[in-house]
Amino acid sequence: MSAVTPIAFVSQGDAASVAAWLQCLRAAMPEEEILAYADLDETRRAQCRVAIVANPDPAQLKLLPQLQWVHSVWAGVERLVADLDQSGLQITRLVDPRLAATMAEAVLAWTLYLHRDMPYYARQQQARQWQPLDYVLPEQRRVGILGLGALGEAAAAALRQARFPVTGWSRSARSIPGMQTCSGMEGLAQMLAQTDILVCLLPLTAQTRGLLDAARLALLPPDAQIINFARGPIIDDAALHQALDAGQLRHAVLDVFATEPLPPDAWPWSHPAVTVLPHCSAPTDSGTASSIVAANIRHYRKTGEILANVDLKRGY
Repeated sequence: MSAVTPIAFVSQGDAASVAAWLQCLRAAMPEEEILAYADLDETRRAQCRVAIVANPDPAQLKLLPQLQWVHSVWAGVERLVADLDQSGLQITRLVDPRLAATMAEAVLAWTLYLHRDMPYYARQQQARQWQPLDYVLPEQRRVGILGLGALGEAAAAALRQARFPVTGWSRSARSIPGMQTCSGMEGLAQMLAQTDILVCLLPLTAQTRGLLDAARLALLPPDAQIINFARGPIIDDAALHQALDAGQLRHAVLDVFATEPLPPDAWPWSHPAVTVLPHCSAPTDSGTASSIVAANIRHYRKTGEILANVDLKRGY
């Protein structure tokens, strides 16, 4: 199949972001004509069968009448799935080994931040207090990972290398050499009950929204800590606030929120038991992402096969 139709790049990002993505994508596949949506006239829009997207405006995608395939440059696609649920379009999310490695690095870094009591020592410094805590071996602190996709597997490997015992949970049963795994709601309850540091890497779907509610947070051992690098609405915000206020949970590292950027008056900013991050745990590398998108599009041009990997029913 020859490359005869233009490819639309559709994004709600600012002009600088769009220009940067176009530069990387064009460098990765110079044989293609890749145009920002704003540069497509009506004739060119009518020719597009493929769109590469980064947080697109769904109204713009609907104005591409021949569109068949939407390739995201992000790993998270819950908003895209919601917007395109009834469209019949095939969707590909980014699966990038570099992204998995970056996430594993972040999970290990912030797990160590909690494991080595850094929030406590920061408060000690502010109060000019000198009081060391007893050291806890990594082997004595179990980490639970919610989500055993590519990101979860990479994070688990990094944690195990650092000598943490790891339990992983997924909706359906998985078997991963070298680590304990569990699945289903019964398995989730069992995992939470033995988890000292809980890391959330789940996709946001109808089934995972609010998964960590007050009842499930209460299953965690006293003094447990949480890292959320997935999506904000997976954790019930009010329940988390209450658990931290009550001292049921010791600390939460939050990189994702229901509303982003986090509003200035939101409670996590000033809570002494919360570390707020600006959705920075695992940013997409535009270079490697563009190379992966290019390989998928070349396969499509050669064979006509769309390498879609998103199940609209599951939501990811």
